[in-house]
Amino acid sequence: MAQDGKKSRPVSMRAILRYGAVAVAMFAVLTGGIYASQRFEQFLIRDPRFFLAAAPDYGLESPNLQLNGIQYASRARVLQLFSEDYGRSIYLFPLAARRKALLNVSWVRDASIVRVWPDRVVVSVTERTPVAFMKLPAGGITRWALIDSDGVILDPPQRAPFHLPVLAGVGASESPEQRARRVKRMQQLIKDLGPLAENVSEVDVTDLDDLKVATEVRGKALSLLMGERNFSSRMRNFLEHYPDIHRKMPQAGTFDLRLDDRITGLEDAGIAR
Repeated sequence: MAQDGKKSRPVSMRAILRYGAVAVAMFAVLTGGIYASQRFEQFLIRDPRFFLAAAPDYGLESPNLQLNGIQYASRARVLQLFSEDYGRSIYLFPLAARRKALLNVSWVRDASIVRVWPDRVVVSVTERTPVAFMKLPAGGITRWALIDSDGVILDPPQRAPFHLPVLAGVGASESPEQRARRVKRMQQLIKDLGPLAENVSEVDVTDLDDLKVATEVRGKALSLLMGERNFSSRMRNFLEHYPDIHRKMPQAGTFDLRLDDRITGLEDAGIAR
């Protein structure tokens, strides 16, 4: 038994030495890897070949910063967000921070940013789509704005040919979620009306269960009380009978269509017939 014990000692020592050598080698490889990684990182940070070039002259844009999808958002405002990145390596470019800042720019609904090595950045913007105009009171006057399906209020760009209805009954003091509910009701009405909505110029959603529209029929501006449902059938019924109604009530400018089996016309004096 003693002889067997003596024979096992050299084997254990060799194993220890072998494991020790492996550990030393692994440590050396790890240290070398960390050193090489740091050197490579410094190379990416300091080498001018990776720098985002600034604009060649005042009033021009950087040829290495590509902006896609911008039509109504302020291009100058977007470019300003990247002013700190010029002359620095794109390795240091803060993708998440710049995207977050982009989402706070008016008209920007979504955005993506991609580094293109060695020295370019590509920014792609998805803009919001307005669905209606709205009036905003401002210091005793009223200004026009646009609103999208998310209830986000947008400043109208110059020379933008939007052919959209006016959305009444929605306010800037409401939350975007509240405004979005009112926009959705308008969109439901417009969708239900289909081609009959072509002449609808305004939708009033003050009461979500009692919608009102302003429209033009045979050259005359009319106000129609539509209720909460059956918008298409009520509109078709009204248009079918309007010639007879107009002959009997030529002064009527408001009509109540909230009952499917009748149409009530209101004279200027407010007398129902």
